[in-house]
Amino acid sequence: MQDRLHDLINQESPDAVIATDADGLICFWSRGAERMLGFAESESLGCALSQLVVPPERQDEEQRMRAQALSSGKVVYESMRRRKDGVLLYADISARRVESADRGVVIVYAKKDVTELKVRRDAKHLRSSFGELLDSTPDGILLVNPTGRIVLANRQATQIFGYENDGLIGLAVEQLLPERLRGGHVSHRASYVAQPRVRAMGAGLDLYGRRKNGDEFPVEISLSPLQTDEGTLIFSAIRDSSDRKRIETELRDTNAQLERANAAKDLFLAGMSHELRTPLNAIIGFTGTLLMKLPGPLTLDQERHLQTVKASSKHLLSLINDLLDLAKIDAGKTEVNNQRLRTSELLDEVVEAVRLSAERKGLSLHVDYQAAPIEFVSDPRLLRQILFNLSSNAIKFTDQGSITLRVWRRVQDAASAIVLSVIDTGMGIRDEDQQHLFEAFTRLRSRGDDQREGTGLGLHLTQKLVGLLGGQIELESSFGRGSEFRVVLPETDG
Repeated sequence: MQDRLHDLINQESPDAVIATDADGLICFWSRGAERMLGFAESESLGCALSQLVVPPERQDEEQRMRAQALSSGKVVYESMRRRKDGVLLYADISARRVESADRGVVIVYAKKDVTELKVRRDAKHLRSSFGELLDSTPDGILLVNPTGRIVLANRQATQIFGYENDGLIGLAVEQLLPERLRGGHVSHRASYVAQPRVRAMGAGLDLYGRRKNGDEFPVEISLSPLQTDEGTLIFSAIRDSSDRKRIETELRDTNAQLERANAAKDLFLAGMSHELRTPLNAIIGFTGTLLMKLPGPLTLDQERHLQTVKASSKHLLSLINDLLDLAKIDAGKTEVNNQRLRTSELLDEVVEAVRLSAERKGLSLHVDYQAAPIEFVSDPRLLRQILFNLSSNAIKFTDQGSITLRVWRRVQDAASAIVLSVIDTGMGIRDEDQQHLFEAFTRLRSRGDDQREGTGLGLHLTQKLVGLLGGQIELESSFGRGSEFRVVLPETDG
C-alpha cells in the first residue's frame, strides 16, 4: 500500500514533491517537480536543492526556511524558484520534517507554481493604484516582476506592441523581444534583479522590440526599480524610435551624398584654377593695353566702357580667387610653407599693397610695431593674404579716419603668441551681426542700410586661412566707433 501511495504521488500530483536528506541533497524528485522545474529525476538526485533551483538572491531565505522546518517541523512560505531554462517562477512552498527509517531526518517539500495567480492578483492591485496615472503618460510603461512577467501595462505599451486591452498581462517580457535576443535577455534581467539601478532612456546598445504580429522595431527603454506592496518591480518606460531612426538614417544618407557632392565640387574647383583664371587675366591684360592707347587713340565713351570692363573683370577675378581658395582649403590642397619672417617687412608689404585704395578714400595708414621688430615662424604668403583681406575690408567700411596695423607679442599662461591687429575708425559692427560675421556670404550694412560691394567671402576665407596657420581671429567692435580684428598665432620654433 505504501509503495502504491508513493507511485500515485510521484505520477499524479500536479505539484512538485521533493525530498532532501540531512545534508540538503535531493533524494526524491517527483514527475510534478520535473514538469514544474524542467530537471529530470536523473539530473536532480544527489544534487543540492539550493544550488539547483534557488536563485542566488534567495539563498539566505532558503537557509532560514530549512532551519525553521528542522526546528519546528513545518514551514509554509512563498518564494521564487529557477527553472532549468533560467526562467524564474513564484511558488507556494510547504516544507515538512519527516523521520525516515532508512534515511533518518528528511525534509519533504511540496511546491505549487503560483506565478500566474500572483501576476493576476498583483496586476489587479497595481491597476487600481497606478492605472490612470500611467495611461496619462506619452511613453509605453511596463511593470515587470522579478520573474520577468508583466504585471501592468499602460495603453501606450499595449498599442506599441500591437496587443489588445490586457493582452500583455502575464506575458514573459522576453516575448516582446526578437527571438534572437531572448536567451541573452534572461541573464541580463537576472543581473538587473540582483542589482537594480536606474538606466536612463537611450543608454546602452541599440534595442529592438517585437510586435504581436512578429514585426521588429527599434525602441528606447529606461529602467528603474520600483518599491511596491508587491515587492520590487522593474519600471520600464518604452518609446518606439522607428521614426527617429528612419530620420537619422535618411539624414546620414543625405549627409553622405552632400559630402560626396561637396568633395567632387572642391576637387573640380581646385583643378579648374588655371582654366578659370587664365581667360580673365587675358581680358584684364588686353583691356589695360587698350586703355594705354597702344593700338591707337580712344574716344571718351570707349575709354569709359573699357574702364567698366576692367573693373568688372577684376571684381569677377577676385570672386573666383576667393571661391577657388576656399575650395582648395576644403579639399586639403592648400600647402602651408612655414619660414622665419620679420613683422616689419610683412606689414610694410601689406601697407604698400593697400595704400592706393586708402588714399582714394582720403584715409591715413599707420603701422605700430609696439617694440623692436619681431621675428617668428609662419607662412608669409598666407599671412600676407590674411592681412591684405582684413586691411581691404577695413578700408571698404571706413569713410573717414585711419587704418592702423599693429603687431605685438602676447604672453598668457606661460604661452607666447604673435598678435597682428588691423584697427579702423569705420562704421563698426552691430552686436547681432558679430556672431554671423565669419559665415560665408555674410554682408554687413552701413548706417544707411546700404550694402557695400563685396562677395561676403572675405572674412570667411580669412578665418579659414588663419585656421590653417593654427591661429584664431578675435574681434572687438562697437557700432559707429570702428573695429579691431586680431590675428593670434601661437609662437613656435618652427
